[in-house]
Amino acid sequence: PPYSALIPLLKAVVSTQSTGEAEYKKDLHKIAKGLIGKRGLLFTNKQIDEVKEWFASHKQYCYARSGSVATETVVLPEGPLDLPHPMEPQLRQLGLPTRLKDGVIVLDQEHTVCSSGKPLTTQQAVILKHLGNCMAEFQVELISYWSGGNLTILCEKNSEMEVSNNNSDENDDDNEI
Repeated sequence: PPYSALIPLLKAVVSTQSTGEAEYKKDLHKIAKGLIGKRGLLFTNKQIDEVKEWFASHKQYCYARSGSVATETVVLPEGPLDLPHPMEPQLRQLGLPTRLKDGVIVLDQEHTVCSSGKPLTTQQAVILKHLGNCMAEFQVELISYWSGGNLTILCEKNSEMEVSNNNSDENDDDNEI
């Protein structure tokens, strides 16, 4: 994505020096330690409670990937499948006992695609996608926020950031994230 080029720049601006000597704002360099993997920054002047509420209410369901844990058991009954006939060879390669009968894909016997609580294989994830089964949930997890010179950790799990114990005397908007 075009924004991926901004990450190194933002890290450079946020981290400046490990001492924080040339920082834009006090202790801002501590945020850089958490900018790893698929993490990002949100700049807003909204209250932290409003931001938490917004992210908690915005979830997106998507197709599960290999290694994801199945949230339900999916069993296909014996009989016709409502899929286009050119997919039959691919379904057979994925391990489904299928055949074409009068231009319709038919499952020769009941087949358990996945079991609840077990990790999905690549083949299972592809089958679920073909079936239109969105088993995974995408949601943004807020890890921390910086406001008025203080970094507050919201989620200790994998945060990899320092907590600022300094109470800043600067008079900033105390609810900026």
